[in-house]
Amino acid sequence: MRDLSGGLEWLSLNWATVRQQWDLRQAIEGCARHGIPGIAPWREPLQVLGLAEAARLIRDHGLAVSGLCRAGMFPAADAAGRQAAIDEVRRATDEAAAIEAQCLVVVAGGMPAGSKDLALARQQVRDGLAAILPHARAAGVPLALEPLHPMYAADRCCISTLAQANDLCAELDPEGAGGLGVAIDVYHVFWDPELAREIARAGAASRILAFHVCDWLVPTRHLLLDRGMMGDGVIDLRRIRGLVEAAGYAGLIEVEIFSTDWWRRDPDEVLRIISGRYHTTV
Repeated sequence: MRDLSGGLEWLSLNWATVRQQWDLRQAIEGCARHGIPGIAPWREPLQVLGLAEAARLIRDHGLAVSGLCRAGMFPAADAAGRQAAIDEVRRATDEAAAIEAQCLVVVAGGMPAGSKDLALARQQVRDGLAAILPHARAAGVPLALEPLHPMYAADRCCISTLAQANDLCAELDPEGAGGLGVAIDVYHVFWDPELAREIARAGAASRILAFHVCDWLVPTRHLLLDRGMMGDGVIDLRRIRGLVEAAGYAGLIEVEIFSTDWWRRDPDEVLRIISGRYHTTV
């Protein structure tokens, strides 16, 4: 397992961690100021700043882009809606290429409006990924399919386990041609009794494209907006990082914290705490 006690060479900041305090320009400048070498923009602030300007700022500040968040949301009630989702992922792939993102994070989407058919939603995700995969390969931007906690299965992501994500990758890329893999976010998968096996499976196929950290607070006051700073909750972060790195992952470790508490804090203080916890907890 990598030694994180020295510098910050593998640390990346997901913009959502400071989304209420900083726009993307400020986040890029903040990462550079604090010696954080990676950043993961979201599409909305990226579009506000502009692709060319964002790419210039990222390059001028010497940052790597661990991923672009996010695209997907494939399921829809009709063919027009499904095609619109595929077209949107195509645009997101091009945006990711413009800023040289290491991957495009894909959140599958939940059940179509009015539907109770979870299997249908998953089939639509499969079909959407199959439709966009050739474009992602041509653009040189791999799609990182991120399973979300089962509490989001109905409305955000019908892919709930790393096993389901691995199965989709194996089905759509049986020869290992690339362009499709997984994003492992501890908040969403720490509970999974099959986690160690599925991390090893993803690693054996060289499909681990991103690794996201935060913590799960007990009690959790809000299922979306109460993530914890690393070390403040119950996730065994070092164990999971060990599993991910044993499986071959050597990329950036991305901090992604959705929290109304942390959004009220001074963002420079937040980055200082992140840097400290990266050394002591992650």
